[in-house]
Amino acid sequence: MPNTLEVDNLNTYFKSDYETIQALENISFHIKQGEVLALVGESGSGKTVTSLSIMGLLPTNGFVEEGKIVLLTKKNTEINILDLSEAKLNNIRGKDVSMVFQEPMTCLNPTMTVGNQIVEVILNHKKISSTQANKEVIELLKLVEIPDPEQRSIEYPHQLSGGMRQRIMISIALACEPKLIIADEPTTALDVTIQAQLLDLLKKLKDSVVSRTSILFITHNLGIVREIADRIIVMYAGNIVEEGTVDNVFDKPLHPYTNGLIQSLPEFNIDNHKKIQPIPGNVPNMSNLPTGCYFHPRCNLANDNCKINKPDLKKISEKRKSRCFEYEKLI
Repeated sequence: MPNTLEVDNLNTYFKSDYETIQALENISFHIKQGEVLALVGESGSGKTVTSLSIMGLLPTNGFVEEGKIVLLTKKNTEINILDLSEAKLNNIRGKDVSMVFQEPMTCLNPTMTVGNQIVEVILNHKKISSTQANKEVIELLKLVEIPDPEQRSIEYPHQLSGGMRQRIMISIALACEPKLIIADEPTTALDVTIQAQLLDLLKKLKDSVVSRTSILFITHNLGIVREIADRIIVMYAGNIVEEGTVDNVFDKPLHPYTNGLIQSLPEFNIDNHKKIQPIPGNVPNMSNLPTGCYFHPRCNLANDNCKINKPDLKKISEKRKSRCFEYEKLI
């Protein structure tokens, strides 16, 4: 069975008046059909840049220098997104790949009812009447568990709660039953109760009507990953530093950065009667990266070799990878 998405050797840069900064270094991963892949890491690690590269939505000063982003379309044909013109990209956005953004209030049009915004997506990609499109809107709103969908469909974004608006964004993403949905920090701006409701919704959608739809779930919160993802990729300073199944990564992290993220989770430490252990320091500035391993200034396993040489992303087993010289000390 072909993968829904294959990213191969992706290198993304941003250019300013003074310098060109590399934001992503040789990023490679795949997502299987019906799989949820979580992309995790602190702010500034390269998660959102990865998603914008896939969608072809980089700002004007951003560009991909090399690599491939191969998407399996609804016609079961493979296309390299980097080869497409803007017109062809617009044709696949919403139909073959959709995105749920972090803050729906800045993404939804405040001058249009939410129903009309969903209709617009449907009519752009489906040859159906406006009447049929409006019927589909109501069904989509029911699918994402919005109460009184007929009334909500004629309301404007400012009339809805944050959780409702995020459900509208999910319904827009689902409107044309895409092969891939990218959810970029979809629960960050919400309180924990609404977060839990949205995660339950995404799990239901994954297990039912969109069972063949793949999801790239981007978050800085490793705590919610275990509830929804099949596999995890951990990013740091524009690099993949660990990859594995959810259970394997949580049970036995093979990179000190991943281990630090897990150790800093309140729920992990409460269950194990441990004190929360935050990771010291901050993600480095991409224009002034450390020598050797980018994580070594914050790492308690770092030695002289780590400060001089940069480790490769090493295949540890069939489903595990780690970018660390000292990963065996974590086993």
